[in-house]
Amino acid sequence: MSTAREQQNIEWKESWREEYFKWICGFANAQGGRIYIGKNDDGQMVGLPNIRKLLEDLPNQVRDLLGILVEVNRHEEGGLEYLEIVVDPYPYPISYRGQYHYRSGSTKQEFKGPALSAFLLQKQGKHWDGVPVPGVTAAALSAEAFDLFRQRAAKSGRVDEQVLHDSREALLENLNLVDGDYLKRAAVLLFHPTPEKFITGAYVKIGFFATDDDLRYQDEVHGPLLLQVERTLDLLQTKYTKAQVRYEGARRRVEEPPFPAAALREALLNALAHKDYSGGTPVQISVYEHHLQFWNEGHLPDSWTVANLLRKHPSKPFNPDVANTLFRAGYIESWGRGTLKILSECRAVHLPAPRFYFEASGFVVAFAEYSPAYWQQQGVRADLVPVLLYTGQHGSVTNTLVQQQLGVSKPTATRYLGELEKGGYLQKTGTRGAGTEYRLIGS
Repeated sequence: MSTAREQQNIEWKESWREEYFKWICGFANAQGGRIYIGKNDDGQMVGLPNIRKLLEDLPNQVRDLLGILVEVNRHEEGGLEYLEIVVDPYPYPISYRGQYHYRSGSTKQEFKGPALSAFLLQKQGKHWDGVPVPGVTAAALSAEAFDLFRQRAAKSGRVDEQVLHDSREALLENLNLVDGDYLKRAAVLLFHPTPEKFITGAYVKIGFFATDDDLRYQDEVHGPLLLQVERTLDLLQTKYTKAQVRYEGARRRVEEPPFPAAALREALLNALAHKDYSGGTPVQISVYEHHLQFWNEGHLPDSWTVANLLRKHPSKPFNPDVANTLFRAGYIESWGRGTLKILSECRAVHLPAPRFYFEASGFVVAFAEYSPAYWQQQGVRADLVPVLLYTGQHGSVTNTLVQQQLGVSKPTATRYLGELEKGGYLQKTGTRGAGTEYRLIGS
């Protein structure tokens, strides 16, 4: 009995009430389910006195109120009778008195506003970015955005060269950005000079923070989505992050960004392609001295968790028409490898693995450097932090280098490295002598 309770498609009720039509509606709009009438919240049998009348009336009432058919069965346990209402999932939206309910986990919710729009579109096999927008023509779109797309698509080779020389209208048709006589929302997002006239929050916001509540300066990036990508990346690289300078030999000066450009590009493109634009909140990038994070309103596909992103997974963009155009332009891949690329790019330059998580109804990708604050947050003792900082900067460390860099004796260096290895921060390669090195775990 306890196992059944844990399933999201089972509900127990002591007696029948009119409001339970909403639960039937919620099951029909989700994955279906069963409602047992005559059991309490703990699954204990309490019986149902008017079972024969309900057995006769409920199927007809459900049909008249919801327009669906349910199976109503009588059961007996321990001398007590109870009803089972079996609800199938329906491929089209079901409403109860004009309300749309949905079973999620062990609760029922009513769809309203943007959530209702998204639900109705999903039941029709459509996505938010595929909805037609009246009153917008190809002539109103940005010439600069079209030029950028043609340049990048020619380089990517993912659009027939002849198509790139066609008219705007033909190009939009080829990209599946037209629905009958109308342009889709995706076309407006990607190519319109001011998409915010039609879609609230269709821009990127960047801020530099000294602390969470101390914003030092900020920028907003507006315009066609294709141009937002280029302008945002340029701001991140020229204004918001400081390159680290090192020298190779006596003369060659090398500047290295704190975070790999390819990883930031993937994070930005993921945020733009997967954003739930019905929410009206812009993509937000918060930059700090030693870390930065991307936030976009949205959620993962049904039944997915963050763990899916950390291994090979199918590509399921929230805005498939937007994603298709970005793919044709060579910005993104179509195989769901964006998160894996972010991880590998950071690993290649000895940075901590970025974190992926949900916060404030949105999805976050958080990058960090190996800074003193980072290691202190991991619980590393202060006198051991310099060893980890050096290792992160150079990729590996030896006992001799610890002695030289920290000015400590060989026994002290050996003890430091042993503690960090035992603590799970360093991994030793080699067993003894000059060939023994230590690398950060996961780098």
